[in-house]
Amino acid sequence: MNENLLYAYSFFIAFLISVIFTPICRFLAIKLNILDVPTTKIKTHKVSTPYLGGIAIAFAWILSLLLIRAITSFPTLTLRNLRGIIFGAFMMLIVGLADDIKKGGLGFKPKLVIQFLSASIIVFLFNIRMDFIPIYWLSCLISIIWIMGITNAFNIIDIMDGLSSGIAVIASFTFLFISLSIQMRYINFCSVALAGALLGFMPYNFSVSKKIFMGDTGSLFVGFVVACISLGTSYSSISNIGLFAPVCVLAIPIYETFLVSMCRIQKGILPFIGSKDHYALRLSKMGFSKKQILIITYIACLFFSVCAYLFTTLSMFSALLLFIAVGILMWVVSITLVAVKVE
Repeated sequence: MNENLLYAYSFFIAFLISVIFTPICRFLAIKLNILDVPTTKIKTHKVSTPYLGGIAIAFAWILSLLLIRAITSFPTLTLRNLRGIIFGAFMMLIVGLADDIKKGGLGFKPKLVIQFLSASIIVFLFNIRMDFIPIYWLSCLISIIWIMGITNAFNIIDIMDGLSSGIAVIASFTFLFISLSIQMRYINFCSVALAGALLGFMPYNFSVSKKIFMGDTGSLFVGFVVACISLGTSYSSISNIGLFAPVCVLAIPIYETFLVSMCRIQKGILPFIGSKDHYALRLSKMGFSKKQILIITYIACLFFSVCAYLFTTLSMFSALLLFIAVGILMWVVSITLVAVKVE
């Protein structure tokens, strides 16, 4: 069977399962009283909203991959890597679900421990890591930090309908586009299935009458999968600047993490403690509507994704100039955002 057709099947299977299963998860969340109640000032919504959207996303993603596996054959190495990502993502799903169900949440320490264990399993047992770093232990250490960092970045940025999920969709398609030329099949299938699962969930997330959040269950799961996907392909066939491509693809959640962490540290609180220092809330203070903030974010993600692709195709000199230009742009944007008072 044509491989591109299989990618399309994987996408649409995940999309349809997500569309069907999301309202079921919403019904269960309401019945079981698994709701995000806006009891603190840092909550941006006003009405209690059901969680468990992350369950629908994960179910759609995993089932799509299993069904595609049943009708095709993967090389042994590819199948092994796929199993590793599914196993690690399932661990993230469980810890996220526990955090959503437990009153007051689990706290950041148990979540970090499970994230560390999941990332370590991916790196050491399944060898999904930054293999361009020649020193093995350093490669493993940085890969674990990367996986944990991106996982938490998608959790931190998940403060507005369609924000975290929309960024993940764009990132998934970008990693798919970059990896197509080198035939990293497990990356390609993981990417299209995740994009399909998220796009099936997002209409309910935007809905007024049928609204549901993906919660920590979804944001930790999605962040972990995206982090693993980013480690599975090559970026430096033309120049070493290409190694910055995944950083560029995920520039928005990475930037958000650094922004809120630095602002919270300056206030004398831990980076894991919630606050209103998010860039989206700063844009809101500047007068932008939620719709405009999403459009700005999506356009920025697409811009960074194009830059990431160019990093993998341009010569060293041209890629370096582009890298400097992107850095200057981020610096100018940072100055503008940090000047906005949010508290």
